Amino acid sequence: MAQITGEALTLGYDGKAVLRDLNFTVEAGDYLCIVGENGSGKTTLMKTLLGLQPPLAGQIRLGEGLTRKDIGYLPQQTEVQRDFPALVREIVRSGFQGRCGLRPFYTRQEKAEADRMLQKVGAEELAGRCYRELSGGQQQRVLLARALCAAHKVLVLDEPVTGLDPEAAAQMYRLVADLNAEGITILMVTHDVGPALQAANRILHIGGAVFCGSRQDYLQSAAGQRFARPEGGAL
Repeated sequence: MAQITGEALTLGYDGKAVLRDLNFTVEAGDYLCIVGENGSGKTTLMKTLLGLQPPLAGQIRLGEGLTRKDIGYLPQQTEVQRDFPALVREIVRSGFQGRCGLRPFYTRQEKAEADRMLQKVGAEELAGRCYRELSGGQQQRVLLARALCAAHKVLVLDEPVTGLDPEAAAQMYRLVADLNAEGITILMVTHDVGPALQAANRILHIGGAVFCGSRQDYLQSAAGQRFARPEGGAL
């Protein structure tokens, strides 16, 4: 049974469709990259996947016991968010807020788990630092640790390397690949098609042409041949 299934989806805002008749499946352990031209509906699809807005038609079904609370989210950062004046450990622990209910504190187990997630992303030494003082790459690792505290089964990543230098971007891709190798399902929206083709096992291309399938089949498809350079970079 698929972990996430989109069936005959029409997506948009205020009754105006930006994407019609979209069908796709995500299996447990997939590394799915969502690509397409600007304005093709990638952000709208992501918000629908996260339950932040309903589809105009069709449905998204969650299988294998998956719930929305099992899906972690790493959003694109705004300038205001980058300047957030909080300690790293508090930001990472805030990933548990969805599970706390009315409880106004984190448990000892949650604090230990937050420390473990920081260690997993190679940022344990940053725990006592102020978030606003970190580099862009360090901030993204902290936010990835926060997303892992929120959920362990599926991670949805929105342009996770935007604004990062090449070394920090490569490190982020390695971290995400390692998490996927541990069994976490990855859904990544990206304009960075080259690394997507190297890392992902499946591609969802939306826009004028829609494709959902393996990386190899994507490269042979009309969408892949138009959108990807022979060496795997974006046009």
